[in-house]
Amino acid sequence: MLSAQCYHTNASGPWLVWLHGLLGSANDWLPVIEQFNNYPSLAVNLPGHGASKSETNHGFLHFDQQLSAVLQYYQIHEYYLVGYSLGARLAMHFACYHQPKGLLGLVIEGGNVGLSSEQERVERRANDAAWAQRFRCEPMKQVLDSWYQQNVFADLSPLQRQQLVLLRQQNSPQGIADMLENTSLAKQPFLADKLHQLDCPYRYFCGDRDQKFRSVSQQYALPLTLIENAGHNAHRENPIGYAAALHHFLSQCG
Repeated sequence: MLSAQCYHTNASGPWLVWLHGLLGSANDWLPVIEQFNNYPSLAVNLPGHGASKSETNHGFLHFDQQLSAVLQYYQIHEYYLVGYSLGARLAMHFACYHQPKGLLGLVIEGGNVGLSSEQERVERRANDAAWAQRFRCEPMKQVLDSWYQQNVFADLSPLQRQQLVLLRQQNSPQGIADMLENTSLAKQPFLADKLHQLDCPYRYFCGDRDQKFRSVSQQYALPLTLIENAGHNAHRENPIGYAAALHHFLSQCG
């Protein structure tokens, strides 16, 4: 069973279900969840994060089953699914392949829709395996210092990088390594075509400084909402702007 935290459970109506990114936690969503006290919320810890064990996850299809079990446990029948980065990839796969009943809408924040060539998959598999090995064998701070130097985090200031390194050191190195390998982008199906066929409304959220994922949204004609004054981690960098965009999306969903 994945660990999760409930908020605003006295509110009526559909739930908001939140999936964080690699190295994150359910608590990452709190600044946004606080602005949705008229919706009950469930913030889920991904496998290998928080109290969710990594050895119980074996990839995307298995996570679909785990998330479905959590929703059933909390008796959540109608909900909107919001995912960031790895959480966005898992949310997309869940929506596209599990075809869940009760999913009213999907928000994808900075999520990769997949790789279109075998060569890209080979390269990504090797890259993720190398990172997983580093997480297992090197001091956590040392690996995180390198992790946050990747191009996708190029807009972070030195202080922001330092804060993230301190915050993420509490993670289990083995749990992160396992999740990196089990949910590698190399193992993810290409999802762009299936997204366009979804029965429920969906929206692609992206920080206005996140050039990589702005390009992804444009390349595959995904319905884009830009979050001002934010990079790859838009909900962390501008929670007020993020919440306003999410309120707008929910109002359009009816």
